[in-house]
This record gives sequence, structure tokens and C-alpha cells, in this order.
Amino acid sequence: MRAMLLRHTGPVETAPLEAVELPDPRPGSGEVRIRVRACGVCHTDLHTVEGELRLPRLPLIPGHQIVGVVDEVGDGVGHLELGRRVGVGWLGWACGVCAFCRSGRENLCERAQFTGLHRDGGYAEYAVADARFVYRLPEGFSDVEAAPLLCAGIIGYRALRLSGVQPGQNLGLYGFGASAHIVLQIARHWGCRVYVFTRGAGHRALARELGAVWAGGAEDDAGARMHASIIFAPAGALVPQALAALEKGGTLALAGITMSDIPQMPYDLLYHERTVRSVANSTREDALGLLEAAAQVPVRTEVETYPLGDANRALQRLKARQVQGAAVLVVG
Repeated sequence: MRAMLLRHTGPVETAPLEAVELPDPRPGSGEVRIRVRACGVCHTDLHTVEGELRLPRLPLIPGHQIVGVVDEVGDGVGHLELGRRVGVGWLGWACGVCAFCRSGRENLCERAQFTGLHRDGGYAEYAVADARFVYRLPEGFSDVEAAPLLCAGIIGYRALRLSGVQPGQNLGLYGFGASAHIVLQIARHWGCRVYVFTRGAGHRALARELGAVWAGGAEDDAGARMHASIIFAPAGALVPQALAALEKGGTLALAGITMSDIPQMPYDLLYHERTVRSVANSTREDALGLLEAAAQVPVRTEVETYPLGDANRALQRLKARQVQGAAVLVVG
């Protein structure tokens, strides 16, 4: 199979992903093999390729927003048939027995495995996945439109839930990429007023087109206080700025897997029972909730497509904040 393989981490400007031919993988017991049609390009892939995340192994095939069809089924799999269109996200395996799993928090599993990190991902023609963490996809989305739902959508949906925002309230979104443009649409469907804080003129225009009541910079006055906010950009300097715009009792959710250091700030920004919380990974419940919500809205995903061999270029554009919406590799 064709694949984009990471042998050594490095700046994406040096094109660290290598186009290779590898043997086709085979599914084991409880697994399925997926013929990949599309795979979303995520900021977590960027952190993986550049070595900002601790990698459990190399070489590695990145990619964890996989859309494809089941083309081989391992022993013990009875709910996924050949030819079924499916998706795979970031959480690729959880033990099911640790305290976190048993309390409904498998996103914090002590031995969790993540797609494109512990398990080879979707920057390839085939991917093998644990059948328990494979999702049937709703109709109405093409392969490339569905791909961003599988991480950008899922983690955004979890962050939205954990922010505690209620219908009729103001929601602030800091950074406007793949996750935020999906979250905006769901929040509007819930009856929230959405304010977008982002630097790019193109991103501000897209936010307004998708229904934001206001779009500007993090340093700008939006003319209203936020009842809840989510930071998607990996910039710790945004935390005090977002807290300064947050209403009493509000929650600020941090949705990134990494973030630069949060600067020292006065306690007054946290006072009046404001909450700051991180968002770590996601559960299968989050995935199912997002896919259901995406179909109900229905969510429109803005995508830029690239052939598999251009994965380095897609990551370079993502790093430079040049991607409008989400980047997706077309594989099959």
C-alpha cells in the first residue's frame, strides 16, 4: 500500500513525511481493515510530526480522521459488514477496566491508544482499527466532508459540552480552524450567540458567513461578555484575555492537546467563580453525539483537499494558518 511514513520528527518545512510502499496490513481478532478514502489533517498530526508530542514508537503513519470502507473483518466482529462506510477518530483503544474507563471517562484511560500515535493512522491506503472504536457515518456527507467530523468535530463537541454554555447565552471561540467552524454551527443550532476571536481576515469572514454575531481579534471589545468560551489555538497568552471577557461564573475550556505557557495573571480574572478546564481526548459517547448533531444541523464542513502524496504541504499550510476550515487528504 502507499503511505506517508514518519521515520524521524522534524519541522514540517523539511517535509519529514516520506512516501513509501508498505505491505497491506491485516486485521487481528476484534479488528477491521479499512480501505481509506479520505483522512483529515489535524493540528495533532502537526504536533506529532514535529515531535511536540512524546511518540511511543517510530516509524509511524499519522492521521486520525479516517473515512473509508470496511474491506476485511477479523474474528469476533459481528456488527460491521464488508463495504460499510465508516470513520475512525483519535481514541483507538481503551482498556475498559481501569477506574477511568469504569466511570465513563475512557478518554482518560491509563492505557489508552490513539490513532496515528500508538496505532498506524490514515495517511495510507489501508488502516486497521479496533472495531469497537469504528463509527458508522451519517448520510449526507461526502468522504472529504465527513473527515473533519472525526476529530475536529468530536473534540469540539466535547469542549462545547464541557463549557456548559446554555441556549440563549454568549459563546466565545478563540482561534477559528477546523474545530471552531464546526462548533459554531452546532452552538447556533442550540440557540447560542457566537463570538469569534481570530486574527485572520479570511477566518473572520467565514465565521460571519456561518452565523457568528461578531468576529474580531482577541484584543478587541466584542461589545458583550461571554457566558462560556473555548480556546482552540495553542496559545497560552489567550487565557487571561479570554478570562477578561468572561462573565461571572463562566467556564473557559481549553481544547488543544498542547499549549504554550500561560502567563502570570491577577487573581481577579479568576475570581467570581470563573472556571478554567482542559479538554483531554474524547469518548465514544462524544463521537456518537457529534455525528448525530452534525446530521441534525446539518453541519457544513469547509475543506481544502490534497492528494495523499502532498501531506507535507497540507501540514505546512496548516502550520502557517493558511487553511480555510479543514485540510483533508484524498486517498482512495
